[in-house]
Amino acid sequence: MKISISIGSAYYNGEEWDELVDYTVAADRAGVEQAWSAEAWGMDAIVPLAYLAAKTENIKLGTGILQISARVPAMIAMTAQSLDTVSKGRFILGLGVSGPQVVEGLHGAAFAKPLSRLRECVEILRLGLGGEKLAYEGEHYLLPRPGGEGKPIRLSQPPRPKLPIYLATLGPKSLQMTGEMADGWLGTCFLPEHKEVFFDDLQAGASKAGRTLKDLDLQTGGYFEISDDVERLVAQRKPAMAFTLGAMGSAKTNFYNDAYCRAGFEDAAKEVQKLWISGKRDEAISRVPDELVLMSNLIGTEEMVSQRLRAFKDAGINTLRIGTSGKTWPERTQALEAAMDMIHRQTSSWG
Repeated sequence: MKISISIGSAYYNGEEWDELVDYTVAADRAGVEQAWSAEAWGMDAIVPLAYLAAKTENIKLGTGILQISARVPAMIAMTAQSLDTVSKGRFILGLGVSGPQVVEGLHGAAFAKPLSRLRECVEILRLGLGGEKLAYEGEHYLLPRPGGEGKPIRLSQPPRPKLPIYLATLGPKSLQMTGEMADGWLGTCFLPEHKEVFFDDLQAGASKAGRTLKDLDLQTGGYFEISDDVERLVAQRKPAMAFTLGAMGSAKTNFYNDAYCRAGFEDAAKEVQKLWISGKRDEAISRVPDELVLMSNLIGTEEMVSQRLRAFKDAGINTLRIGTSGKTWPERTQALEAAMDMIHRQTSSWG
């Protein structure tokens, strides 16, 4: 099982940047497979990766995710090619639709029909990365613009038809599209015991394209920490879970909440959301089920964490994305190295 990490966050503003760089370099040396950079309204996802490309040697660098409404497809393709060049072939292009509050509030774009927009974006990217002229007629994108002086243009950088494209998707139809079109899935809200919530649709899409789930890098994970004080670990993760259920989207559109509802936690998910939106944050946090926290993370005693590792692997996850404890970056680095040792010890015995 491969291991990946996230660097910064969607809201990261560059605090302690040098320490984050050291953390990523240490992760590279420890054998971490991938590092993912996100964006929302803080630092963008690209610039940190370009810098890290010069500081690391083997770790793959991915956008987790680029918001497609913030850039036109041609610029996404050009940026992907550039990052692949400076990283010497280590770049992974991760894409997602974000949510209506960011898309409409920050970018001034319509959020309606995000799935068809994502499909068209990927199709144009495949053209550009494959060395084809960018001529496309869709519902959301029209290249070249009609009635003007534009003409189909081929990107000048060398083609990269095999540059991997990963999609961050949660809903049934978007999961089907991921199985059909993508090289990997950047998953969240994944509970191994309810893998069918995601994998049935991923497989349906893969079958449509004549593929299987083995053709995709299936990636998800959670927070990783070993301790006998399980009650403390659960309590520490509840605020983040409450935020996911209540604030990751609007009251009308929360893909994360919907995913947990489909996995059998509808009553709790909806109640947490209602409490959070009404301003009762402490009540929302206390309403988060312990079971949901334990199932979606890798926390507890070493035996408990080993069982969760096995559950993720048996479910079919190829790459486990983990976050580790620590108040400072050196502490997080030590925790990551310890986690890598434990994971390798456990998984090497499984064959």
